[in-house]
Amino acid sequence: MQAKDFKTGSVLVYNDSPIIIEKISVQSPSARGGTTIYKFRARNLMTKQKVDLALKGNESLPDADFEKRNVKLMYTDASHMHFMDQTDYQQYSLPIEDIEEECKYITENLEGIVGMIYNEGCVGVQLPVAVELVVKQCDPGVKGNSATSRTKPAILETGLEIQVPEYLKEGETVKVDTRSGEFLSRA
Repeated sequence: MQAKDFKTGSVLVYNDSPIIIEKISVQSPSARGGTTIYKFRARNLMTKQKVDLALKGNESLPDADFEKRNVKLMYTDASHMHFMDQTDYQQYSLPIEDIEEECKYITENLEGIVGMIYNEGCVGVQLPVAVELVVKQCDPGVKGNSATSRTKPAILETGLEIQVPEYLKEGETVKVDTRSGEFLSRA
């Protein structure tokens, strides 16, 4: 796949290891005839280290031989999250520190989690674009401020803290974007 076609979440092979693209920036040429440079922030799925790449638009990396399977969270212990494959009921364990960002959005009943299977082992999970979480703690709204676009901090059921509109109360369910961690709407 050519660098100009990479997207966030693409899984590729770099230095004989699978990487997942997390961030993309494009540097346009300043001179006529210059080449556009694509800069990528990726994570090595085996070692969990960050990898920075800079490629020209026509340079390419091979796709990783990954299998994506629907998984569901079974339970969490002190050091691992345990998932079960929805098709063949195989179980996978992932260290919590390896999926620290994803943990902020995962609940026991979350549907749409995709396990990334590489060499018969799960090396990571991909989340749906939006998840629904319950507001566990936030300040009460002030009467008369519901028409303004002011926000307040709220702590959700997973411990994630986001900014929500002032009219929301504790116990309400909200939709959150898993890519940016921003409030989308009421659920």
